[in-house]
Amino acid sequence: MPFSTGTITNTRDVGTASSNIVMNVRNLDTTNPVTVTVHIFASVDSTTFYTAYLVTYVVPANSYNVREFFIAGNVAYEVQINTVSVETPNALLSVFGIDGSGNLVTDQRILQSELSVISSLSPIM
Repeated sequence: MPFSTGTITNTRDVGTASSNIVMNVRNLDTTNPVTVTVHIFASVDSTTFYTAYLVTYVVPANSYNVREFFIAGNVAYEVQINTVSVETPNALLSVFGIDGSGNLVTDQRILQSELSVISSLSPIM
């Protein structure tokens, strides 16, 4: 089932801008790996979005994976995530923005319960 953070404003006018996005995945399944696809869209002007990242990777059973994506210079971004497994995926997801010093940007914290369910990942732009 795919999820989206929705569009996140990433400016310093209101709070702190993120220079990186941290994507966290915890595979709770004790037997099956989960395949994760992360599609990050970004915009330098808030009108035109482009595909900044499209990455697919496997998280082994009963393990964690933390990935970091550089996003500095973009005034907005969206993270779309899809998880696939042999069984129904049993993965916990979260997305955090961090600033240039490695500090969490609290306004850019998205827990799994805050992700929106979408019908499919958007096409590459």
